Amino acid sequence: MCSRGDEDDKLLLCDGCDDNYHIFCLLPPLPEIPKGVWRCPKCVMAECKRPPEAFGFEQATREYTLQSFGEMADSFKADYFNMPVHMVPTELVEKEFWRLVNSIEEDVTVEYGADIHSKEFGSGFPVSDSKRHLTPEEEEYATSGWNLNVMPVLEQSVLCHINADISGMKVPWLYVGMVFSAFCWHIEDHWSYSINYLHWGEPKTWYGVPSLAAEHLEEVMKKLTPELFDSQPDLLHQLVTLMNPNTLMSHGVPVVRTNQCAGEFVITFPRAYHSGFNQGYNFAEAVNFCTADWLPAGRQCIEHYRRLRRYCVFSHEELICKMAACPEKLDLNLAAAVHKEMFIMVQEERRLRKALLEKGITEAEREAFELLPDDERQCIKCKTTCFLSALACYDCPDGLVCLSHINDLCKCSSSRQYLRYRYTLDELPAMLHKLKVRAESFDTWANKVRVALEVEDGRKRSLEELRALESEARERRFPNSELLQQLKNCLSEAEACVSRALGLVSGQEAGPHRVAGLQMTLAELRAFLDQMNNLPCAMHQIGDVKGILEQVEAYQAEAREALASLPSSPGLLQSLLERGQLLGVEVPEAQQLQRQVEQARWLDEVKRTLAPSARRGTLAVMRGLLVAGASVAPSPAVDKAQAELQELLTIAERWEEKAHLCLEARQKHPPATLEAIIHEAENIPVHLPNIQALKEALAKARAWIADVDEIQNGDHYPCLDDLEGLVAVGRDLPVGLEELRQLELQVLTAHSWREKASKTFLKRNSCYTLLEVLCPCADAGSDSTKRSRWMEKELGLYKSDTELLGLSAQDLRDPGSVIVAFKEGEQKEKEGILQLRRTNSAKPSPLASSTTASSATSVCVCGQVPAGVGALQCDLCQDWFHGRCVSVPRLLSSPRPSPTSSPLLAWWEWDTKFLCPLCMRSRRPRLETILALLVALQRLPVRLPEGEALQCLTERAISWQGRARQALASEDVTALLGRLAELRQRLQAEPRPEEPPTYPSAPASDPLREGSGKDMPKVQGLLENGDSVTSPEKVAPGEGSVVGIQPGAASNPACPRNPPDLELLSSLLPQLTGPVLELPEATRAPLEELMLEGDLLEVTLDENHSIWQLLQAGQPPDMERIRTLLELEKAERHGSRARGRALERRRRRKVDRGGEGDDPAREELEPKRVRSSGPEAEEAQEEEELEEETGGEGPPQPLPTTGSPSTQENQNGLEPALGATSGPSAPFSTLTPRLHVPCPQQPPQQQL
Repeated sequence: MCSRGDEDDKLLLCDGCDDNYHIFCLLPPLPEIPKGVWRCPKCVMAECKRPPEAFGFEQATREYTLQSFGEMADSFKADYFNMPVHMVPTELVEKEFWRLVNSIEEDVTVEYGADIHSKEFGSGFPVSDSKRHLTPEEEEYATSGWNLNVMPVLEQSVLCHINADISGMKVPWLYVGMVFSAFCWHIEDHWSYSINYLHWGEPKTWYGVPSLAAEHLEEVMKKLTPELFDSQPDLLHQLVTLMNPNTLMSHGVPVVRTNQCAGEFVITFPRAYHSGFNQGYNFAEAVNFCTADWLPAGRQCIEHYRRLRRYCVFSHEELICKMAACPEKLDLNLAAAVHKEMFIMVQEERRLRKALLEKGITEAEREAFELLPDDERQCIKCKTTCFLSALACYDCPDGLVCLSHINDLCKCSSSRQYLRYRYTLDELPAMLHKLKVRAESFDTWANKVRVALEVEDGRKRSLEELRALESEARERRFPNSELLQQLKNCLSEAEACVSRALGLVSGQEAGPHRVAGLQMTLAELRAFLDQMNNLPCAMHQIGDVKGILEQVEAYQAEAREALASLPSSPGLLQSLLERGQLLGVEVPEAQQLQRQVEQARWLDEVKRTLAPSARRGTLAVMRGLLVAGASVAPSPAVDKAQAELQELLTIAERWEEKAHLCLEARQKHPPATLEAIIHEAENIPVHLPNIQALKEALAKARAWIADVDEIQNGDHYPCLDDLEGLVAVGRDLPVGLEELRQLELQVLTAHSWREKASKTFLKRNSCYTLLEVLCPCADAGSDSTKRSRWMEKELGLYKSDTELLGLSAQDLRDPGSVIVAFKEGEQKEKEGILQLRRTNSAKPSPLASSTTASSATSVCVCGQVPAGVGALQCDLCQDWFHGRCVSVPRLLSSPRPSPTSSPLLAWWEWDTKFLCPLCMRSRRPRLETILALLVALQRLPVRLPEGEALQCLTERAISWQGRARQALASEDVTALLGRLAELRQRLQAEPRPEEPPTYPSAPASDPLREGSGKDMPKVQGLLENGDSVTSPEKVAPGEGSVVGIQPGAASNPACPRNPPDLELLSSLLPQLTGPVLELPEATRAPLEELMLEGDLLEVTLDENHSIWQLLQAGQPPDMERIRTLLELEKAERHGSRARGRALERRRRRKVDRGGEGDDPAREELEPKRVRSSGPEAEEAQEEEELEEETGGEGPPQPLPTTGSPSTQENQNGLEPALGATSGPSAPFSTLTPRLHVPCPQQPPQQQL
């Protein structure tokens, strides 16, 4: 420019033409070389002179889903700002946005999902349609006025009168934005309101200019960018122009700003310019609406559009006329606004049509413009949509103009032009008048209401007239004004007064049947009448209320007179009170009358209660009278009655307390004391429950004493059940009874005897009772019954032997019935066992090789079928059992035979006899122990069924013992016994390979030979001696300690009883031969029958064992049983050793841990208790317990020899009644029975 080439550092190269310029030569000069692209003034001028190109927003070619667009928008923002989207400040985004707008060199392209039709893609608000079912919450939002689908068509909205769904105005548009996506400066179509709701996403930044500054903004933009407005006058309506708010503000344009967050509305007012941009990914929805105040702005907008030649969205004139055609549907405010607009529009139409006539155009025809498309009724000059009128030409039918541009239609003659009109000038004023009537109807109605409520003309309106005014306001849809609310309140109050007055009148008619709680007081009645008189409406019920008030006032005066003359007659007071109740109004004097009547009633009730002839009242009645007396009107009579009641109540409560103490006290009082208390309390005229209970208890005590006297003075001793019943009754009585202690002692003694007898007879955990054991087993022949006895006992189905004997509870009280039933039961038992033996003998033997479990019919007590080795057959019932499930006998109890003991080859003396637990139901004590129990029984002043059964059992046992001794003393049996003794001596004299050490033994004798057997002592004689009976040492069954087998070591209590070597016994089995005696059938049969009867006895008798040895010697040895017993004993001994070792290890661990101190006695006893297990161990433990209970008689010992009196006494200290006379050195016979000594016969004095 300066033609100089110096100062290269100040030269600037143009990017367009490559010319050089000094920065200080430019106008204006530049302070430094600019960065980026720079063009010289020539290039800039050339660019500006180029013809303008179309500009605006380009339509994107890519389609997005909402999710994909959001991912793109978030990714773009995060990458652009290099930080997470939620951490970018709004100020930073705003600053960067306007920097990019003002920058010429830098371009940034973003995408904006704008103007999306909600009818096509769906709205963000719930919409009521048939496409989907809405929840109750969604239904509420679907009908809300804030729903943008509902707001444009609300009743107060002008747009609801436009039938077409104008997209963007009546139908919401959706906007999905991203960062920098913007909406340029613009105003809404027809200058309407707009509302925008941001559903979710990042904020939207808004800039707004008030409508008063709209023209100023347009002038500033035209001034700053004149070339753009020259080419496009409606540029601001294209939404393509952005200008920095700071620039506008610098030229005096007021601008406001806000950030719209999610869940917020933004509303723009008519002709309020606004623009903005999005801070990030978001979703918004917008729509237009127009209210009554918009109508003038809408008319001005049409004039503005006419000047800009901009197309209209709808016809403003058509909208006004459509609303004017139905004025009754318009809101009052809207009707007034439409009337004002209609008036201006009619005046303008008159002026334009007058100008048309002046031009000479007289032809006209009616045209329904609303039926024509908008493009067929637009002015060719200003693009305005015509409705009221338009000028057309017959020769140019393709165009028309509005009446404002009649000179711009065509060049044709005026005669060819004609007017197309919608309404005549006469019809428009009629429509205007209807609008006026609608707009002014509220004022007319309000004037009527005001006159009626304030009674300005002096006439009260009826309820019907007021209701008519209220109905008119509802039908014409008048706004909810203060005057309408006053009218509604007046109507509501008047209707309530009418209803209350009707209730008051109907209450008087109902009388005593009136609903309680509806009465009003006299003051309320007067206030109610004043309220009715002050209301601005006439009600004929006022006369009825006045009449009721007069009646109440007259009654009040009469009641005052009656109360002033107290004491009045109770009848008069009651009559007045009833009359007052019929009025339906509470009178103050009525309450005083009520108190006086209640006082009289209370005094009368107290008088009746305290009268001597009256029925005694309860304490509750007395307390109730005192409580009621506190609420009656006070008077001297009331005070006196209350004092009497209180005194009487105090005395009664004191006696009740005494009686209660007597009934509840632990220390019971004698009958005489209770009788004195009752006698004194009877003088109190009050019903006392505790005294009455005490009286009943005393009566029961006297009856109880009478029962005791009767039962004690009877012919027989009383039964235990009767005494227990009396004791139970006596303990429950609150009376001290001396006889009760005596009865308790007798019952305790009887229970002690029964317990002692039970321990003597019953095994541990026995399923039998003592009475069942003592009675014969009447169902012995029923195999199934015996086997299921344990299970039936558990289920409560088992029938006791007493029931099977036919003994009822009453029969057990009669000794004769017990004895007769016992005798009959003995016979049934014998017949039953014979039948059972025959049945069981027919069963196959489990030991046979051909027998299988399926063919065997015997069942063990464990429920399984016994089969193979280890099965034992009961010698009584002939049934089979597992050896491990039952108690089995031990073959021998001595280690080795001594010179004076029985030889081991005397197999008939081995204890191989086995009785199953079904046949041997008890411990089977010795007869001496039973006799001691009978002696103790004779001392009891009480009768027990078990005692009588024990006497019967004892008689049966003694009877059998006598027959057994007689049989053993016969010549044939004596000879057989002699031969058996010789055989024993011969076996004993034979040399043995190993002579074991001998042990001292007590000599034994043969009492069978010394005793005659004739002197059989009866039970009567045994019991007559009283304290002279002794019990020899008992021998427990199944122990193997039989005479001739137990050596002397067994008879010495200090010597332990070690079992013989089982291997030695096993080696002797091949040497056993038999039979060793020949028993004739005549001798065997009686002995077998005696053995059968003896096995049925639940008593241990020595004669039974002697007969068993004799029968064993007369038959071959039972090798199978002997082997089975040996195997069982070996298994038992092996188990005992293992348990002993375990116990020893446990004891050592305790010592190592420093546990409990060692107890030598305990260590000595514990191994003994655990050596044996199974049924044998249980029996051994039972016998030890029995010995402890019966006085510690010691283990079973052989009987003293004949002639050696026993020096051991039993627990009752009884002397021996069966003493023997033989010396201590007599030999011990192998067949010595346990009780063979002759006894002197005593004279019978008492029949058992």
